Amino acid sequence: MAMLTFSGLSKSYGGRTLFSDAACAITTGDRLGLVGPNGAGKSTLFRILLGEETADEGTFAFARGVRTGVLPQETAPVGDESVLDLALGHGSHPLDGSSRGDTDSPPDHDAAHAQSIDGETMARAKRILAGLAFRESDFSRPARELSGGWVMRAHLARLLVWQPDLLMLDEPTNHLDLEALLWFQEYLRSYPGAVVVISHDREFLNQLCTHIVEIRQARLFKYTGNYDSYLGQREATEQALLAAAKSQQRRIDQLQEFVDRFRAKNTKASQAQSKLKLIERLREEMAELPADDAGMGDFRFPQPPRSGLRVIRLEGVRFGYGATRVYDNLEFTAERGQRIVLVGPNGAGKSTLLKLLAGVLKPESGSHALGHNVRSGYYAQYRLDTLHPERTVLEEAFDTPQRVTETFVRTVLGSFLFRGDDVFKKVGVLSGGEKSRLSLVKLLLDPPNLLLMDEPTTHLDLNSVDALVEALQQFEGTLIFISHDVHFIRSLANHVVHVRAGRLTHFPGGYDYYLEKTRQAARDGLTGGSMGGLNPQGATVPSPAPDSSASGSAIARKEQRRLEAEARQTRLRQRRELQRRVADLESEIHERETREKELVAQLENPETYSTPGKAVEINRELQDLHDRLPKLHTDWESAAIELERLQAES
Repeated sequence: MAMLTFSGLSKSYGGRTLFSDAACAITTGDRLGLVGPNGAGKSTLFRILLGEETADEGTFAFARGVRTGVLPQETAPVGDESVLDLALGHGSHPLDGSSRGDTDSPPDHDAAHAQSIDGETMARAKRILAGLAFRESDFSRPARELSGGWVMRAHLARLLVWQPDLLMLDEPTNHLDLEALLWFQEYLRSYPGAVVVISHDREFLNQLCTHIVEIRQARLFKYTGNYDSYLGQREATEQALLAAAKSQQRRIDQLQEFVDRFRAKNTKASQAQSKLKLIERLREEMAELPADDAGMGDFRFPQPPRSGLRVIRLEGVRFGYGATRVYDNLEFTAERGQRIVLVGPNGAGKSTLLKLLAGVLKPESGSHALGHNVRSGYYAQYRLDTLHPERTVLEEAFDTPQRVTETFVRTVLGSFLFRGDDVFKKVGVLSGGEKSRLSLVKLLLDPPNLLLMDEPTTHLDLNSVDALVEALQQFEGTLIFISHDVHFIRSLANHVVHVRAGRLTHFPGGYDYYLEKTRQAARDGLTGGSMGGLNPQGATVPSPAPDSSASGSAIARKEQRRLEAEARQTRLRQRRELQRRVADLESEIHERETREKELVAQLENPETYSTPGKAVEINRELQDLHDRLPKLHTDWESAAIELERLQAES
């Protein structure tokens, strides 16, 4: 059932069109990711659908009775209620959705919240709060005492407890640490309603989404599959469009050559005029090529001087906040070339450790020592005191001791969302997010050989995250960072440090190595192994209670043979069904891929463009094929793996 449909939506600001003739349908069970560069209109589209803004043109409609819940990107207000009360929905808050389709008025919140909370709802609220890293001692704490990020977590818990039919989430992972994000991601995979999410977290979109909707060049494009699948489909579509455009241009050039040669000859003048009209029609039908995304191209970033082997060491460090002890006798060493990610639950001391390494915090006792020829640099979202408010963005970025050209600096700025006239903005008028991005650019243009970064991907769109990854992969120094972006971590980390309750556990490998070792620790914890009993979230895994059932009880031999025979027949039937399924999918994939080649060949044939509208018709069919093929390949792969498993068991 379609929960929400919209068509013909258009919105412009000051002569700039965000999107035009946008159309989409969202059905039960959809996990839809809305992507596009910052400023493309993603949040604006949300606000239009929620009735907070009006579209210039177009219509949208919710199915009757559909309940919506929205999490905005910015902090929402709270009152005097406790964290648990907020999660249970006590009080009236702007994050409440409404029953759509039959009324434009919000629901009667007081009546809804006056009803008694049953035990199941109470238990669910506590489970969700725990999953989002709230401690039980936080449940009774007044929500107004929380920081902005924790307020957003509490409101997110409220939406999950309330379970609206349609969840609309704008950058929900911004305020989550890695472990809360992994829990939230898994929770949404089995969420009973539909989810529409704006996110810059590539791995989150990969793990969650069934569809991607991209806002690009003021148009909406819908793709089936997760983010990586969307990238593949978009690339295939762009290649087909490029081939079509080249073929069309060749045809136009041929016609233009005829016109130029014979237009002055009386005997050929009428034919030349006819060819001119055909040229005009071909130009109108010309395949529209997508604009290039901003990227780093072949540029190479400036590199820092080489440091000694030992880059930094903390020895016997003791540190706390008042009566709260964070570290006691802390030992930490980093060596040249390491890319260390700090992971662990919120409040475990990751940011504190990074600040101790950066010298922002001073230990109560113990030593902090930099190695030979080491220069450190610390990046955090709110450390902006080095910027000069009277300068322009370009002037601020260009103020670097490195020898770089203005073209290079503008390219880097463009990759971090400062494009066109944005580079002439005064630093003093920039938003907090813009200042964070500018600080990041300055750090990359004159990098230290020890780079310390706390959540550097916040405020970046997906293309900018890729640009940052590319820059840091070139980086020849030592990197220690905190991030909740799994794609970012996987792309960079070669060493993982798990921080929990003042203890550091080192994993000398990348993120996948860390996951494998912690899963192994969880298995060993359940089977009496000796790897420390850590699960991927760092929690101790309890041993199972002994089996109290009588070991001598067994199914009678005859009954056992009957059950085994039934199981064999069931496996045989399943195997035959899967064999047919795999064969059918292979046949359909072959037919569609063959048709795809035929259509591309037609687009490359100049005769195609002699029939008005033919190229457009072919492109539509080609797009349908591109939308369908990834799903077929995914279904075939799942069926083939399952068939292989059954064959191995028989």
